[in-house]
Amino acid sequence: MPVRAVDLNADAGESFGSWRMGMDERLFPLMTSVNLACGFHAGDPTTMLAAVRHAVRMGVAVGAHPGFADLIGFGRRDLAASPDEVYADVLYQVGALKAMVEAAGTALHHVKPHGALYLRMTRDRQVADAVAHAVRDVDPGLPLVVLAGAGGAMMRDAAREAGLPAVAEAFPDRAYLASGELAPRATTGAVLHDPEVAARRAVQMVVEGRLEAIDGAVIELEPETLCVHGDTLESVEIAAAVRRALEEAGVEVRAF
Repeated sequence: MPVRAVDLNADAGESFGSWRMGMDERLFPLMTSVNLACGFHAGDPTTMLAAVRHAVRMGVAVGAHPGFADLIGFGRRDLAASPDEVYADVLYQVGALKAMVEAAGTALHHVKPHGALYLRMTRDRQVADAVAHAVRDVDPGLPLVVLAGAGGAMMRDAAREAGLPAVAEAFPDRAYLASGELAPRATTGAVLHDPEVAARRAVQMVVEGRLEAIDGAVIELEPETLCVHGDTLESVEIAAAVRRALEEAGVEVRAF
């Protein structure tokens, strides 16, 4: 019997026009769900629809990955967007991807905010509420993916108070602070590139429910989904190593 089950997701569909990002063709077969860019931090209508169709062919659950309107900064800059602007932007992005998913003959599976918007939700309750309310107003049954552990408390509360299922997420390819928050990308060692290191961390997260932070502190996590960043050069190798390690540890890998 498996120790437990966990979803393996990837941020994907992040090309734009002739600019290429990620290796979706190789990555999707390793995943059980994907979070597809919705045109604001990356993606465009043609890219979005192609990614949706590829995910459907691969039998992978499709989620929306809305972010700040920041193509130049890949959605990783914390923009001074008001809660009302965030609400409108998320409503627009999720609604667009939902239409494409339904045109491809399936249903939108979840919503996971991207980059700086995701991190903003961990410390700004008004923005967290704005995102949750936008998701609810598209579809009140859509799960909202939130940061697992203490670092994601504000996101989790916003989702639950909006009546949305909250799905806890952890990142085997990212370092953590003792607070349970993700280490800023500018921090040395914040992004991990070694597939075997990421794989060991994934098993520790899922089987043991804990992880060592970048300063040595032990943080508690109970993830329902693990994320592999599709824009990391080693993303395919990391995803393969993580999935293999989880299955060898008796963990069932399936969409939540």
